[in-house]
Amino acid sequence: MKEILILSDTHSYIDDRILHYAENSDEIWHAGDIGDKQVLNKLEKVAPVRAVYGNIDDTNIQLRVPLDQLFRIEGITVFMTHIIGRPGKYPARVRRILRQKKPSLVICGHSHMLLIQRHLNHLHLNPGACGIQGFHRVRTMIKLKINAGKISDVEVIELARRGGLS
Repeated sequence: MKEILILSDTHSYIDDRILHYAENSDEIWHAGDIGDKQVLNKLEKVAPVRAVYGNIDDTNIQLRVPLDQLFRIEGITVFMTHIIGRPGKYPARVRRILRQKKPSLVICGHSHMLLIQRHLNHLHLNPGACGIQGFHRVRTMIKLKINAGKISDVEVIELARRGGLS
C-alpha cells in the first residue's frame, strides 16, 4: 500500500503545512507549475517525488521533470500532465494517450480548481492549487491510498483560505 500526496500549482511557494503532509506520505506527485526548483528540493528531502512541468516552469524545471508522467504503481496505471482540460473535453494528445494506455488515474493541475470525477474508465483528479498565486480561494491538495489495484481514502486537504496563510 502507498499513501500519496498530490499537489499542483505551488508557483514557487511551499510552507510547513505542505511539508507536514508530504512527510506523512510514501510519495509526492506534483502536477506542474512548480515555479522555483527549491520547491522540488524541499519535497524531495521528505519523500520520493514524481512531477511534471507546467506552463510557468522555466528551463531549470523542464530539465528536471517531464511534460508527462505515465507509470504503474501498486497495480494501477497513472497518467499525469499539467494541462489536460476537463473530462470529456480533453485535447487530442491526451485522448490518444488515454485510449492507448488506459490509465486508472488521470491527474492534472493548471486550472487551480479542485476536481474529483469519474470519467470513462478512470478517476480524474485536479488537486487545485496549494500556492498563494492565482484566483483560487482555498489552497488545496489531495491525499489518497493505492493498494493492489484499488484507489481508496481520497481526501481533500484544505490548507487555508488564500490570503490567510495559516
